[in-house]
Amino acid sequence: MIKNLASGEILVPRVERCDTFWSRGRGLMFRRRLSEDTALLFVQGRESTLDSAIHMLFVFFPIGVIWLDNEKRVVDKKVARPFRFYYAPRKPARYFIECHPTVLDQVQIGDQLAL
Repeated sequence: MIKNLASGEILVPRVERCDTFWSRGRGLMFRRRLSEDTALLFVQGRESTLDSAIHMLFVFFPIGVIWLDNEKRVVDKKVARPFRFYYAPRKPARYFIECHPTVLDQVQIGDQLAL
């Protein structure tokens, strides 16, 4: 579950943690959709702009991406479009969430999330 501590709202009830080489590498590639109640959580070893960058190759639908720092504060958010080569946060991030684009309306830069 992912909850916005600023509003108290549950953003996504189901979270798939991507913490292995294979799960991080695959992400949403070759999937046909992502439901509104599911998100993928990626955990990096350190805060970094480069390490938390994503690509949308072989992802066939737009997604929302939320990047978080060490304190799980939102540092950036974007709608990522299919088959784009590179999306990176404006500030270094340690965590990022891939979710349905509608979730982006429920978070603001600076909000703290509970994972």
